[in-house]
Amino acid sequence: MLPLALVAAACGSDDGDDSSDSGDSGDSSSSGALADIDMSGLDVTVGSKDFTEQFVLGEILVQALEATGANVTNEVNLGGTSVNREALLAGEIDMYWEYNGTGWTVHLAQEDPSDDPDTLTEAVREMDLAENSIQWVGQAPFNNTYGFATGPALTEENGGPFDLQGMADYLKENPDAQVCMETEFPNRPDGLVLFTDATGYEIPEGQQQILDTNVIYTETAQGGCSFGEIFTTDGRIPALDLSIVDDGGAFILYNVSLNVRDETYQEAPDQFDALVPLLVDPLDEATMAELNRQVSVDGEDAADVAKQYLQDQGLT
Repeated sequence: MLPLALVAAACGSDDGDDSSDSGDSGDSSSSGALADIDMSGLDVTVGSKDFTEQFVLGEILVQALEATGANVTNEVNLGGTSVNREALLAGEIDMYWEYNGTGWTVHLAQEDPSDDPDTLTEAVREMDLAENSIQWVGQAPFNNTYGFATGPALTEENGGPFDLQGMADYLKENPDAQVCMETEFPNRPDGLVLFTDATGYEIPEGQQQILDTNVIYTETAQGGCSFGEIFTTDGRIPALDLSIVDDGGAFILYNVSLNVRDETYQEAPDQFDALVPLLVDPLDEATMAELNRQVSVDGEDAADVAKQYLQDQGLT
């Protein structure tokens, strides 16, 4: 176990096809709050999933760990959910960011997840630690769940954003309206079926259009799709002036926590418990969407966005 070197301020802060540079993340020195967390001598490998949000979160973690003195092997953009999970369980990586809804429904194969993020994360934390020796550290406020969005013209026609029942009513009254979705969404247990359960309306195949993720966002903005399936923290939502349909809590929660092998966690438990909240507590939906936008829309490198975020939060 590493010695703990923290000051009170560090413990009490209130605070698509994309690519990520998995090489040098920049200067690892820190003059901010992370300088008070000592993880010198810790050797870790950091993975991440293969989409924009995970690139940003992964680079934030890599640079933060380096700022505490840890020796980090950067495997950001390792692959999809199953690739990272299997690598974590096999000890090929030591940590990556995972979502509570995924942990409950996919990794632990449970049903009926809680609609309270704290309750859901705690349930996942207890079960995954007991069954798989995986720690769930911290929890971000943002919820990157499935949803639907409308373009500016339809939102204005409606007099403001839709809710799910309003969306169902519109589809009933406008048989030519199209709902654009990715291939998996109509058949996922956390996908279209939750819309049907919430509204009682089963969208007919003639109103379903299967498109690539990137196309869904642009077509929804331009009106080719009346409603488009989206992820609620995607940076293209504000960039394209899309409005999210209020789901009333129908879709499963997806708050992110750091998954760490317990063997690695036990080398520096106090440091991990201090570090992770500093990184994720400021990440509400708007903040995460803005960071995502800088990468997916503006074309900035995820490592640069992460570096600026850490500086803006006074961490480095």
